[in-house]
Amino acid sequence: MLIGKRGAATTSIASAAADRITVRGHDLCAEVMGAMRFTDYFFLLATGRLPSAEQSFFLDLALVALAEHGLTPSVQAARMTYAADPAALQGAVAAGVLGCGTVILGAAREARALLADIFGRVDAGATLDEAVEAIARQRHAAKRPLPGFGHPLHKPNDPRAERMIALARQRGVAGRAVDAATRLAAAAARVWGKPLPMNVSMAIAATLHDADVPGAIIDGAPILARTAGLIAHLAEEAEAPIGFYMASQAEEAIAYAESEPRTADS
Repeated sequence: MLIGKRGAATTSIASAAADRITVRGHDLCAEVMGAMRFTDYFFLLATGRLPSAEQSFFLDLALVALAEHGLTPSVQAARMTYAADPAALQGAVAAGVLGCGTVILGAAREARALLADIFGRVDAGATLDEAVEAIARQRHAAKRPLPGFGHPLHKPNDPRAERMIALARQRGVAGRAVDAATRLAAAAARVWGKPLPMNVSMAIAATLHDADVPGAIIDGAPILARTAGLIAHLAEEAEAPIGFYMASQAEEAIAYAESEPRTADS
């Protein structure tokens, strides 16, 4: 049974022949290698066109901001996986990437969706202040988190977010999304009754949106960025192992809570 789209199956990304590799219409060896930075190449791969100077700058900024954040759960998973099988570097990297979700690292996608919700309300007739106030109140009433705001470590402000927003304003890129994110931070503080500062995920979603970077890149950039950090941790793990030590510390820290034996009928 055929599932999915019928008709000609095509790809516009790349083609390889015996003497030539073509990527998005460019000769890889003659036009890309030695002539294009990786950030620009990533943009080309994902969109089929080269980025503007500002798109390149802010995408690169996002990748740098997210590549490393210490011994996060995804890093711990990668290092312990590598300790268990040093021959499978790719498996350890994959373990770390699989640990990147909406709580750790993946909130840029949710922040982008939140901005889209704000813009949809504005396009339907609400003012920007009305839209952000309504979203903040709805989220708070439903006891749902506000993607892109607050951080368990960085208080009262996320320095990465502050730097990205400042650069967006300095370079004249800050626009509708940065304005919406800033107003939402103020609305959240009123509704929650305490500061709920913008974190790096919302800063990335807002600045890249205002730089007209496509959504697929905004969603994927955190994974690409953190892969670099994971490789760095695994290189260190090979030289100075701590994977098994972290596992032993977990066993010491977590107490066993004995439960009553259960039968098949209970």
